[in-house]
Amino acid sequence: VLLASAGAPATSATPLEVSDDPCWVLLSCTGLLARTGDGDPISTAGDRAAHDVLPAAVRTTARGEVGLVTSRGRVLRLSVLELPVLPPTHGAPNLSGGAPLGAFVDLPAAERVLTLAGLGDGLALGTAQGVVKRVVPDAPAGRSEWEVIGLRDGDEVVGAVALADQPADLVFITTDAQLLRFAADAVRPQGRPAGGMAGVKLATGARVTWFGAVPADAPDPVVVTVSGSSAALPGTDAGSVKVTPFTEYPAKGRGTGGVRCHRFLRGEDVLVLGWVGPSPARASSGSGAPLELPPATGRRDGPGTPSPAPIAAVDGGA
Repeated sequence: VLLASAGAPATSATPLEVSDDPCWVLLSCTGLLARTGDGDPISTAGDRAAHDVLPAAVRTTARGEVGLVTSRGRVLRLSVLELPVLPPTHGAPNLSGGAPLGAFVDLPAAERVLTLAGLGDGLALGTAQGVVKRVVPDAPAGRSEWEVIGLRDGDEVVGAVALADQPADLVFITTDAQLLRFAADAVRPQGRPAGGMAGVKLATGARVTWFGAVPADAPDPVVVTVSGSSAALPGTDAGSVKVTPFTEYPAKGRGTGGVRCHRFLRGEDVLVLGWVGPSPARASSGSGAPLELPPATGRRDGPGTPSPAPIAAVDGGA
């Protein structure tokens, strides 16, 4: 549910004073939102900072709207004008000056925001039960929220990504350390009510831990995997982390089981986190503090190395 008064800070300019200039809307892995003051390309250079792992960045305008895509397969319309503006920076942005998602939306406890999307974007969705769907761009006029997939009982969306008009691979990573990549063209776009189709074949007891897309022109894409113990409390087990070039993993057909992407060490039995995307990959703790990742030298199905601290999120900056 969108909050009626998700207002901007009292120091912000009133709506009539804000011109409709290009900007970026950014979402951090810690659930902070903000917009930039211009539409210049976002840098990934410079020193690390808290809240600099940004799973979503959408180019829009200051008086425009974007969509918040949730784990229940819904899109919530959000006014860009309400968001705080980040100060200019010469390096990669961080959202320490952002506002929490809770200031703009009120979601049930079991629902979370996964990413941002432009309202005219076509989406690709992946679910915990291995379903994949491409959604025909269709933002209903005058509605503040709408569904983009018909979910089965007990299922949820684990990843959503806007697809540009260029070749890309869709990628699933599962809790039993399987990775499947296949061409996005293998998935026929469907209307909003449709339930999608078979994406990855899951072993008994496994679920999808990550889903996303890798454009064909992505610079030096890598696979980041973090293993741990299913008996550990979330956020307490540092586990083992591995970074591997994406080219190590062959493409297979949609609906198959993929290939092993991580070997468990003694005491490990689950992949707690996965991510695929362009270099440089960035990791952070649950509080948003930056964490270092090892170099991308891991074998396709090799083990990880001990992580110095629990990794809560990985992404490519912006």
